[in-house]
This record gives sequence, C-alpha cells and structure tokens, in this order.
Amino acid sequence: MDKKNKTLGEFIIENQASFQYSSGELSKLINAIRLACKVVNHEVNKAGLIDILGAAGDTNIQGEDQQKLDVLANEKFIQTLKNREIVCGIASEEEDDFISVNSNDELHQNKYVVLIDPLDGSSNIDVNVSVGTIFSIYRRITPVGTPVTLEDFLQPGINQVAAGYIIYGTSTMLVYTTGYGVNGFTLNPAIGTFYLSHPDMKYPETGKIYSVNEGNYIHFPQGVKDYIKYCQLEEEDRPYTSRYIGSLVSDFHRNMIKGGIYLYPKSSVASNGKLRLLYECNPMAYIAEQANGKASDGFRRIMEIQPTELHERVPFFCGSPKMVEKAEEFMARQKIRENE
Repeated sequence: MDKKNKTLGEFIIENQASFQYSSGELSKLINAIRLACKVVNHEVNKAGLIDILGAAGDTNIQGEDQQKLDVLANEKFIQTLKNREIVCGIASEEEDDFISVNSNDELHQNKYVVLIDPLDGSSNIDVNVSVGTIFSIYRRITPVGTPVTLEDFLQPGINQVAAGYIIYGTSTMLVYTTGYGVNGFTLNPAIGTFYLSHPDMKYPETGKIYSVNEGNYIHFPQGVKDYIKYCQLEEEDRPYTSRYIGSLVSDFHRNMIKGGIYLYPKSSVASNGKLRLLYECNPMAYIAEQANGKASDGFRRIMEIQPTELHERVPFFCGSPKMVEKAEEFMARQKIRENE
C-alpha cells in the first residue's frame, strides 16, 4: 500500500506495538479523539448556517468569553471520551476542575488522563479563520482502582505518552505523536476517513517567519523587543516575515511546515503570558520536539516545568530550533543586564 494512502485507523493498528504500554487502550483513546473531532469538524463547517456563532454569554475559568462553539466542542469531546470508557479522568480548558471518570467495572479504573483545549482560537470563528483542538495524554500516577486526583494532571510534559492537534481549515487535519515522530492525517470529507498526508513531519532547522502579536510590543520584556528588532534587520537572511493569525494551532502548523518561530511572551499586562501550560504549551512542545523543533519559556525547556495548578500560564517560545535558540540568547542577555 502507498504510505500516503494509509488511513489513520490502519496507521494506529500498525504502530500499536511501538507504544511503551501496548495494551490497546491508547489506540482506542486516539480513535475516540478521532471520532469527536469529526463531529466538531461537522459543526465548525456549518457554523455560518446555524445559530452557533458568537458568544455564549458565559466566561470560562480564565475569565474569557466563551463562544457557542467552545461550549459545543467541549461537550462533544467530554461526552465521547466518557462514553468510550477508556479514560479515568479529563481536564478541559473550559472546565473549572478536572472530571473523574469511573468505568462500569468498579474493580478497574482506566490508565489514561486526557487534557484538552476543545476549540483553540475560537474567537476567530465569526470571521471564518482556522481554529483547532489540542490534546495531551498521560498515564495516571495514582494507583489503578482509585479515583483520579489533581496529581494525575499536574505532571510535567516529559511524562506525556501522546499529544496532538486538529486543525479545522481549508482541509481538516489531525496531527499527533506518541513519541515516535509526528504524522499528519487529512480528512476526506466525502467518506469521513483520515488519510496519512504528511508522514514524519519535521521543522526546518531555521525559517523566515516570526509569529507574535506585535500590537503588544510596548508591553513585552526588553529581550523580546530586541529579538523582534533582530528579525526585522536587513542583514544575512533577514528581514524575516511577520505572520500572526492569533490561533495557536494555525500559527504552529504553518511554522512547522515552512519554518518559523511562535512567541507568546510574558508582558506588563500578562505577567505569566497567556497560554496554558497543560492544555496548549506542553502538547505543542511535545509535538515540536518530536518534529525536530524546540519549545521553551525563554529560559527553560517547557516540558520540564513542574505544573502547580490546572490552569497555569507560561510564556511560550516554540519553533525551528535555531530560531528559538536565538530568541533565548536575547532573553539571557536581558537577564544579565538586569543582574549587573
């Protein structure tokens, strides 16, 4: 069979033996996410036709206005994961607290917890810009046979067993890793099947795109300002091109394919940045590292940060390794100046 004609289901079965824990549960879990994302994709693609555009009238735990599609996507992913009885816990960016899931067999609790951002970039829905779903999977660390606790979710990113994202764009793609490289699958909407379209995805060593909300420039740390100026200088292979969609999944996906860096630093108005460590930064960092990229908070490897709360925020620098390293150089220089 042509590698690119392989379906996601076939790929999961063929690669199941390479999982660290080959019990079949992780394969079933990824299949459940595949099913949920097809349902959400259907809703996203008809968003202009029915009353699921605009704000839902509520705010989430972050104090952000919830869009109607946020609520719908959150419900669909939680419902699908619960119904399949393959996880022992779920944490969502849209929920105040984690959800403990009990299987019907009271003697057995499942081994995996899922952390999910059901609809990243949802404020772009009203203007028909690509949005996405981000997911992260860990093995529980509390004993099997007991309800999950907060400890099962507050694990550093290096403990992830799988992570991925779905991008709902001109085509719908599911991109994920289980620690053996990154593969992308494109949905054929006519038959509802994902096909392997982007095998073994890799970041170029460097690129010519920098993605940052330059409207916040005045609020950025000096190291970030200096790096942005470096990107704009006419020397060597610069100036770089500025590309910022405002949807993490979309900006990340483009930069991984073309080469680039994504920055969401801390600022004077957001002291820890905006992105959530558990729902956005850790899964994207895992994917980036598996695709030859790099992810840090400007000083530390993202996946080595020990989380202390469910909705913790951190600065995020992610992309082609040489570009991230250069940004880290500017951050280090700033720190030296501050300590002089």
